[in-house]
Formats: sequence, C-alpha cells, structure tokens
Amino acid sequence: MSDAPAASCRILYIDDDPGLGRLVQRSLQARGHHVELAASGTDGLARAQVGEIDLIALDHHMPDRTGLELLPLLRALPDAPPVIYVTGSEDSRVAVAALKAGAVDYVWKDVQGQFRELLGEAVDTALRQEALRRDKERAEAAVREARDRAELLLREVNHRVANSLTLVAALARMQTNAVTDPAAKDALEEMQARISAIAGIHRRLYTSEDVEAVELDAYLTGLVEELQLAMKASGRDHAIRLHAEPIRLATDKAVSLGVVVTELVTNAYKYAYPAETQGEIRVQVMRESPDTPSLAVEDDGIGWTGEGEAKGTGLGSRIIRAMASNLRSVLTYVPGSSGTRAVLSFQA
Repeated sequence: MSDAPAASCRILYIDDDPGLGRLVQRSLQARGHHVELAASGTDGLARAQVGEIDLIALDHHMPDRTGLELLPLLRALPDAPPVIYVTGSEDSRVAVAALKAGAVDYVWKDVQGQFRELLGEAVDTALRQEALRRDKERAEAAVREARDRAELLLREVNHRVANSLTLVAALARMQTNAVTDPAAKDALEEMQARISAIAGIHRRLYTSEDVEAVELDAYLTGLVEELQLAMKASGRDHAIRLHAEPIRLATDKAVSLGVVVTELVTNAYKYAYPAETQGEIRVQVMRESPDTPSLAVEDDGIGWTGEGEAKGTGLGSRIIRAMASNLRSVLTYVPGSSGTRAVLSFQA
C-alpha cells in the first residue's frame, strides 16, 4: 500500500467538546481535508444522512447518546462512509465493541496531545483503504458485467447453432424422402439423428442459466423422444424406456454422450429384434460413484457381444469409439445377459 497522503476529502467529526472539535478541524485541514463539526450524536446523524461525507470520526462519550449507540445507525446509511472511533476510555472493551460494530479503526484520546496526529494518520489510512475497496468493487462489477455479456452472447450463438442444425436435419429429412435406395435412405436417417442429438445440446444451452453444463436427464428425455418419433416415421416401432438420474455434465461431454446414445439406440432399432417382433430398448444413466456416471443401453433382442463383424457399414461403431475416446472411456458389452447390454462409464 502506498504511504502517500490521501486525497482531499470531506470529513465529519462528531464530538460534544467544541474546543477539541476546532483543534481537530485545524489539524485535519492542515492535511488538506475539509472538516465539518457536529456537537451531538443527533446532529451528526442528521448531517451524515444528507450525504457527501467521505469519512466520519465519532467520539464515544456524548450527552444524548454514546458513540456505540450511534455507530450502527451510521453504518446502516446508504453508501455508508467509513467510521473511525474516538474514545478517551481506557477500557479496551469499548474499542473492541466499536470495531465489532463496524468501525474501521479507533484512536485513543491522550492528555499529551498526540491524539490529533494519530487521528490524522488513521484518517489517511482509512481513506486509502476505502479507495481500494471501492476500486475493487468497481472492478468486480465490471468483471460481472463482462461475464454476463459474454454468457448472453454465448446463448445467442447456441441459439443460432441449434437453429442451423435443425435446418440441416430438415434438409436431410427432405433428402431422405427424395431417395429410393434403401441404403441411402438408412444413411440419411442416421445422419439426421446424429445432427438432432447435437442440436439438442445447443437448445438446452441457450435456454439454461448455465452455459457450461447440461442437465443430462432433461437432455436425454428430449433426445429419446426425438429418436422414437424418427424411428416410428421410418416404420420401426419399439418403446424406449429412459431412467436417468439428475446429473450435470459439461457441454462437450454431453455432446459425446448424446451421440453414443443415438448410435446405440439406432442400432437396437435396426438389429435387435427380428421383423414384426415387438420389444423395448432401455437407456439408463446412473452414478456408479459420486464422480463416475455410467450409461447403459440394453434390449431383449437377439444379442450382440461386440465381437465379430459389425452389421451395416461399421460407421456407427467407429463413431461410438470416437465419442467414447472423448469421454476417456471405452464401451463394453456385458456378456451373459439376454439381448444386448452396452455400458459406458466415464468421469463427470
């Protein structure tokens, strides 16, 4: 902290001793400050309520009320100035009580006359500290304003990205309806589902107060509904049962997890059950430990262990491996169960 004198300020000195008040006034004015005097606690409070006071020096013993009685009223004023407590009492409990009540410092009145010099030093120190406090508050307010502005811009970006991805998904749907080749139609449907999974994340982000994380249960609820509608539209009809514990997940991880869910559910729709056979697909997200959630997608179909040649083009398997790598995990298939159960554990 600099030892340079504080800039000229307006000081209110409250003391019922007019002679001492004038001495204090001359001493502080010699330091470049403007000093107003109040001869009672009532007068001092009335002047402080008017405002435009940078610091108050408050005496302890006054006929109408003590400084300790007045101090809480001064500290309760809007934009209250700092208060230095002045006392001639040798009882240290008075000074301690003043500091607990909000005084920034205290000064003893002494019979040798050093009091005024000590008060001047205390005033300069308190004014510098107050200036630092106000500078800090302004800086913190500027940081909060910049953060709020950045979050608003980020929400707008997420809004536009979500709209753009929705448009791309709609174009893919139109192209799907325009082609007749079954393989091309399946590829376009899968691409549309992947795009919708990512768009869902951005929709969550621009409607959320937190732009850095996603409520996984709410996101997966919307994703599963979209997948079910898309599969019904393509002629497949299997119920998807979702059980997801409330888990907050970082945005990039939620994107990867949403794509994995999309791929696994799509594979189950296409390959788990023979034609004309009904069956359900279950999606579960739960905590194995406080920091380790797990995803499980399972069905009661013909079963797949993850070994051997993958059906289709194998693109889905490569996408799952890439997304699992983003989550620093590996997808595993649980043997011994009827149907297929794929599990992915990852760090939240």
